[in-house]
Amino acid sequence: MDLLIKNGRVIDPAQGIDKVMDVACANGKIEKVAKGIKPQGKPLIIDASDKIVCPGFIDSHCHLREPGREDEETIKTGATAAAAGGYTTIMTMPNTDPCLDTGPLVAFVFNKGKETAISVLPIGAITKNREGKELTEMADLAENGAVAFSDDGNCVADNRVLRRGLEYAKIADRPLIDHPEELTLARNGVMNEGKISTLLGLPGIPREAEEIAVFRDIALASLTESRIHLAHLTSAGSIALLRQAKKKGVPVTAEVTVHHLTLTEESVKGYNTNTKVSPPLRTKNDVKSLRDGIKDGTIEVIVTDHAPHSREEKETDFENAAFGIIGFETALPLLLRLTTVIPLSLLIACLTSNPARIFRFNDRGILKEGLRADITIFDPKEEWMLTQAVIKSRSKNTPFLGETMKGRVCRTICNGKVVSG
Repeated sequence: MDLLIKNGRVIDPAQGIDKVMDVACANGKIEKVAKGIKPQGKPLIIDASDKIVCPGFIDSHCHLREPGREDEETIKTGATAAAAGGYTTIMTMPNTDPCLDTGPLVAFVFNKGKETAISVLPIGAITKNREGKELTEMADLAENGAVAFSDDGNCVADNRVLRRGLEYAKIADRPLIDHPEELTLARNGVMNEGKISTLLGLPGIPREAEEIAVFRDIALASLTESRIHLAHLTSAGSIALLRQAKKKGVPVTAEVTVHHLTLTEESVKGYNTNTKVSPPLRTKNDVKSLRDGIKDGTIEVIVTDHAPHSREEKETDFENAAFGIIGFETALPLLLRLTTVIPLSLLIACLTSNPARIFRFNDRGILKEGLRADITIFDPKEEWMLTQAVIKSRSKNTPFLGETMKGRVCRTICNGKVVSG
């Protein structure tokens, strides 16, 4: 026995566990989950009294910027920030410079990820240079470590190309993640289209830009019988389309970001460029629909869409500022604000067992004997202030700076080793 976690409230949605128990680990694996486990040998003992113990968080949508923009984030700094936020597995998007559209580039990220304390898994591009024209060698990307395919940041506009991409992704046995956004409607927009965009004099992006693409993606997934995962949904209409597709048995899954669950377009009123995200923050009604989608199982995954940017890219006028915010270190406390409307166990499922099932990580997302000892321990009541000094990410672009957060990760354990806390 190497590690023994005592007296924590163990929440493991995959096994329906929610009770005070101990967790023993040996050789990087879960050895036992039970009450009153006695230490064997001289393990590290962690007292988790009044804290929650759950499977390590999995983020299936983040951006680490390496290669190309190491000034914003590196694989190492991103992994460190993720570990601080309770994440033991993160999937990094291919919109680097150069983008991850060849086997050697995917292998570069995969191997650099091995040098960090957590699991960093690359997502390969669907098309060369993410231009939506010519498919990548998807089988080669998979062989070099790609766990999924996406042109994130760009929607694959050509229906024929996306169809072929779905067919090849099926052969490679990897899900295809699409950024659903009809480009001709979204072009030049910087926030949700509506009364507030008109009031602020900012060009808007109508929710229909997303919904048209969602409809198209569902139709092609049905045609090809290939798994498609819809990235960062934002609108009530998208949730309705997804719910209907799931009832018909279409192999479609979807995610929502923490910020789309917790912020609305109202946040843009101060022209704070840290509220400029893609897709944009929507209305209160849309946020309610996203939350309802989680509660009824329509949406199964919550992601950070961690998108670090330099000060120069954000400290400019709203229209010219870069899209995106960081999210690893604020995800947990922000989601805990939702426990009055969404059960905590369901939120944890969206961070653990659900992404593990969708992306077929059969060795994690559950505290089960013989599987990886990836564990997150957090105090749901601890309060702390989010300042630039406490952020471990290389970039600091978040609209939550200066806010008091409630809920903090105490220890992050990956493969049986304490990697944060």
